[in-house]
Amino acid sequence: MEPAIGLAVGRGTGPELAAVFERVLAGISGAYGTTVDLIRSDRTYHSYVSLKTDAEAESVREITQDDADHYTRFCRTLAVAGVPAVFRTAINAQSLYLVRRRLQAAKVDAIPTPEGSLLLVRDQAQGFYTGENTHVPGALVRTMAFSREITEKVITLALRRARQEWPDGRIDEIVMAYKFHLLDGALEEWVSESAARHGVHIGLYQPDTVNRNLIERGPRPRTVIIAGNEWADIMHVVLLDRFGSERQENRCTENVYLHPDANGLIEYQTVHGSADDLAGADKVNPVATIRAAAVMAERHAGCAGAALMVERGLRALGRHGVATPDAGGAHSTTTVVDALLDVLEPESRPVLMADS
Repeated sequence: MEPAIGLAVGRGTGPELAAVFERVLAGISGAYGTTVDLIRSDRTYHSYVSLKTDAEAESVREITQDDADHYTRFCRTLAVAGVPAVFRTAINAQSLYLVRRRLQAAKVDAIPTPEGSLLLVRDQAQGFYTGENTHVPGALVRTMAFSREITEKVITLALRRARQEWPDGRIDEIVMAYKFHLLDGALEEWVSESAARHGVHIGLYQPDTVNRNLIERGPRPRTVIIAGNEWADIMHVVLLDRFGSERQENRCTENVYLHPDANGLIEYQTVHGSADDLAGADKVNPVATIRAAAVMAERHAGCAGAALMVERGLRALGRHGVATPDAGGAHSTTTVVDALLDVLEPESRPVLMADS
């Protein structure tokens, strides 16, 4: 049976990047002599810009809920069918965070640093970002929640991914960045209980303290940062730029769903947003989408070495100055993808001679 991967597409540059994903995934799987079954959502989800084009607040609220309901059902359907992963282009953040609360998501990104790596785990399942809005005359009330259960799930995921990142088990520092002073001491209690249960030390700090420590000394070689999205959404790009020497337009990342309805489903995305201003211009940077296709082909479609193969191809393009305008080049999205597909070639494997 062919391996299967889900695909969900938002507006803005979503359709263009979905086409990039399909082409690159087909090119990689073809190079490995296999095929991948793409299961595509039947809805094109809104970006924030497309929502605001001709919709008033009440319509925005209804469409936001409709998109969130549809995407939640799509992810649950994939999980039930045993599909391990879905690639999603950018969609309206309000819809997205409703889904992330319902399916209990955490975003994971291992950022290479000069001395090691920083594992950033973004708690997307609770907090301000996942709140619900109530409209009253002249005001909007946003209600959010934190829980012991979700906190434990996010910490457990972070430690599991740390063991995968560093198989020898050594972790230099585990930091949590939350506005815990606003939570009546409850988060401190839950974190302390979880740390004791896992046999680790977890430092719970205010986000500004984490920022100060990173500015003063940088991350230790093996650092895990678990953070609420109120801080991590902003700082993710800063951490990539300051310690990883990487632009967000070139980076893909993954969201892990922790709710039993979708447990095990991994959602891959670009770090950058929908870039509606570039829609239809054939100028959107495809590198993050290319990398997502490579990682998914390797992890979920049996194409061992696909990520390194694509990195070799991207380096070859860099040597020849093939890039979109935002990356210092003068080439279209299509030209960059064409050039990459031309140089994709798996590392040679030894030929086994049959007995004569």
